[in-house]
Amino acid sequence: MLWTGLEVIGTVAFAAAGALVGVKKRLDIFGVAMLAVTTAVGGGIMRDTLIGNIPPLAFRNPMFIFISLAVAGLVSIYVKQVARQQRLLNFCDALGLGAFTATGASLALSHDSALLVITVGVVTGTGGGVLRDIFVREIPLVFHTEIYAVAAAIGAACFYGLQRMLPVDMALYLACLITVAIRLLSLYYGINLPRVRADKLPDDKHRGRPE
Repeated sequence: MLWTGLEVIGTVAFAAAGALVGVKKRLDIFGVAMLAVTTAVGGGIMRDTLIGNIPPLAFRNPMFIFISLAVAGLVSIYVKQVARQQRLLNFCDALGLGAFTATGASLALSHDSALLVITVGVVTGTGGGVLRDIFVREIPLVFHTEIYAVAAAIGAACFYGLQRMLPVDMALYLACLITVAIRLLSLYYGINLPRVRADKLPDDKHRGRPE
């Protein structure tokens, strides 16, 4: 029950984030709704496709799709009020990232591959946001802003290691907690991964031109 609650909280936060992007991009209500649904369940659909869980769980149990659509409607009506709750949204988003990452990692356990478990965990937690950004023609945030996908990767890796020593349920909650802690600490302290300095690239005018 607690785990379902975490997933619902995460779904609401993910859907709200997607809907806000749609509003900022001046999309119509259908576009806002689609971004909300994509952000909330896109990662899970990608996960199920990767591991052959077809049709994806989101379509067999559409509860999270309906929640996302409801959130999109509320955001469309109360957009200013929702946008002001950024700290709460960030906290709920971190809970969702932890829960979805651990869920995805656990569903990939049957394949007994550490790389697959970590990859599926990261895809589940971040895939929806990546699809959202691609749909609005932006570089996905996980590629250049904040510690997000890295938090998911560490959490999924911890789950893979912990489930070998502890009961799976305990490993699930610990991995979720680790992911959430890394995400929130990175937000609180403003920690980002270092960027490659663009000034290391030669200017076009200095490049040799083919004859």
